[in-house]
Amino acid sequence: MLARRATQAAITASAAALLAACTADASVTETETTDPVPIAASQPTAVPSDKFGASAAASASASASPESQEEPHMNLTFNGTTVPVTLADNSSVEALIAHLADGPLTLTLADYGSMEKVGPLGFDLPRNDEQITTQAGDVILYQGGALVIYYAPNSWNFTRLGRIEGYTGEQLKAMLGSGNVDVTLELGD
Repeated sequence: MLARRATQAAITASAAALLAACTADASVTETETTDPVPIAASQPTAVPSDKFGASAAASASASASPESQEEPHMNLTFNGTTVPVTLADNSSVEALIAHLADGPLTLTLADYGSMEKVGPLGFDLPRNDEQITTQAGDVILYQGGALVIYYAPNSWNFTRLGRIEGYTGEQLKAMLGSGNVDVTLELGD
């Protein structure tokens, strides 16, 4: 854990330059993506909005664990709602943390296949692909360069980045809305 934090501090300057270059073109259309993209799991650190009926018990129990508070987590903000993401433990997540070390990244995600929102990161991350059947709330890295948030199941070779806990597929779909959505990724406290 300490090694991760030291790595984050060491790359802050280069991450700022990369983020500026990568956010210049962060939109995608449905026709640009040919394969489904999954979303990885997340770590709750705050109680989700009651507006969408999230399980406060699930969020509270996950944030109460001393272990979960030591692990890095990320927040996603879209349509006025911020949700915590419990991050996976792999080199893809370590590289993403490095990119986010100097500040948030905003992406435009588009509907795809009535199961997900997907959009380009603007940079590539290392791949740790494995056969996965996604669930609602999975945050996935697709082909090393796209972020996907799943609200319905899909099976494919993906890299798991994290998971959003405490929401059903219908709740996530409603929260993300129809059409394109701007999603901001930032490191949690």
